[in-house]
Amino acid sequence: MSDGGAWQGNIKARVYERVRERGYDSLTAFADARPAVPLYVLADELGNDVAAVQVLSGLLYEAEQHKRVTRFVRDVLVREAAEGLPNGWPPILDDASRFEVAMTLGRWSAYTPETHEERVRQVRDVLLANPPPAGWRPLGPDDDLLRTLLPDEEA
Repeated sequence: MSDGGAWQGNIKARVYERVRERGYDSLTAFADARPAVPLYVLADELGNDVAAVQVLSGLLYEAEQHKRVTRFVRDVLVREAAEGLPNGWPPILDDASRFEVAMTLGRWSAYTPETHEERVRQVRDVLLANPPPAGWRPLGPDDDLLRTLLPDEEA
């Protein structure tokens, strides 16, 4: 967890230096080697002076550069689901589990770039109206169900 030092100095340089120290040439490669790991855990792995939002921002930047924003959006859902629904999709949406699902989908929506907000709303509605099987846990952004709900459209 960031100790406050995350906002001092050259943030981008620090993040990319840490990524390179771990043998990766991009933040995306670092994150891809850790599928379904929450963003705050990725940040912690890079040091106590790196914040999850910095990792998120860097991943979005790289996704935009490589025209892979839809994959980024799916990846963020996978990471949020790993944190918010660690046992997978609940078998029954009672009040408690509906709250956990809503929190997970809400965080995902909050981290969605403006270009994908409408598509994310549609996916959220589909997941709530037609829930996936109990225990469903997407293990990466290329999960079959996620690719069906949110296919790549970038050129």
